[in-house]
Amino acid sequence: MIDFHNKVVWITGASSGIGEASAYRFAQAGATLILTARQADKLVQVADRCTSLGAAATKVLPGDLALLDQLESLAVQAWECYGRIDVFYNNAGISQRGTAVETDLSVIRRVMDLDYYAPVILTKAILPRMIAQGGGHLAVTTSIAGRFGFPMRCAYSSAKHALYGFFETIQAENHKDNIHVTIVCPGRVQTNISLHALESDGREHGQMDAGQAGGITPEKAANKIVRAIYHRRHEVLVGGKELLMVHIKRFFPTLCATLSRNIKAT
Repeated sequence: MIDFHNKVVWITGASSGIGEASAYRFAQAGATLILTARQADKLVQVADRCTSLGAAATKVLPGDLALLDQLESLAVQAWECYGRIDVFYNNAGISQRGTAVETDLSVIRRVMDLDYYAPVILTKAILPRMIAQGGGHLAVTTSIAGRFGFPMRCAYSSAKHALYGFFETIQAENHKDNIHVTIVCPGRVQTNISLHALESDGREHGQMDAGQAGGITPEKAANKIVRAIYHRRHEVLVGGKELLMVHIKRFFPTLCATLSRNIKAT
């Protein structure tokens, strides 16, 4: 049985999708929760349900992770909610639709800010405190697009690749400090991420991609993610048959490159 009683869990991107579903699963396991996203009203609704599901306590901490200069302060506020954080799940992010040739540099920077720099800034603020308290667990949502080049995702894929480098380095450097890392690698999950993805000119994509709609449910994803964090797994692949590409990339990189050219990116 998964048990997070007496554990404080901070989740970003907690108002919808994988973050929301993970909050409910942690709540069922008795965790004390800190929930962060931009939409304060939606966070309150999520918090109320977490309480009804069995969370020991729940606090709402709204924040816009695109405002990089405010993130260190946000991390301090999160820590001060309960005086500790045992599990920090960096889940918030945004996707992108557009070729490398077409995508405006400003869009690439926006995606990198939210998907890479924001988790890095927050983690750098939390990590020394975790070490001082005797240890902790860091989790981060990447993507299968972070394991190989993915058409129409030049910025998104770049940010997710970078997350692997950063968090695997933390794992290597801080294992001695009782710091554990779980890298969450989703394939297709039924979330709103494609709706809010940025087009090459910065406009919202505004539609659910067919691949996304056919993915696994956020609830199924959350069950697998929370179980992986509980068992301190280094990486967890979440999705369906599309995850096969991760293994193809590992053992047959040339074949992966060939297959990736034919991926339906919408």
